[in-house]
Amino acid sequence: ALTHRSFGAHNGERLEFLGDAVLSLCISDWLYAKYPDLSEGELSRMRALLVREETLHKLALRLDLGAHLRLGAGEKRSGGAARASILADALEALLGAIYLDEGFAAARNWVFTLYNTLDLASLSPAQAQDAKTRLQEFTQSKKWGLPQYTLVATQGAAHHLQFEVECALPAKQLATRG
Repeated sequence: ALTHRSFGAHNGERLEFLGDAVLSLCISDWLYAKYPDLSEGELSRMRALLVREETLHKLALRLDLGAHLRLGAGEKRSGGAARASILADALEALLGAIYLDEGFAAARNWVFTLYNTLDLASLSPAQAQDAKTRLQEFTQSKKWGLPQYTLVATQGAAHHLQFEVECALPAKQLATRG
């Protein structure tokens, strides 16, 4: 589970795939029980915050997963043991391994224990909305219409693409790129 693909062909990518699905189910179950009055949309946004790379990275750091990763020489030299994407993937792979070795109940208990260490105050439904949703709700409340997004440019290697997007509000003759 803690072997990165840079180390060799026998790595944790398949476990990561499985762990991602187990994590999503566990977090869905946890939120469903913890917040009985929230709508499906609010629960979905909260789940997205809890399973995103940033949150998984924070949890992986608490577990000191970076110290236990098996990385290829180049990945090790470039700081892969501290890279958010690698640590998040390793956490998912570890969960996949727990699920295979001990079953869903054990995986669920591990996830619940791990996530109970998080400060959930930042997960109010309003704060759980992504930036695009907040912007859309704001522009609609002002009767400015929906923002229009246009892909302007794509650059970089296939595994590390960067996108430039324009966001426009035609009703206000406003546009910005990022």
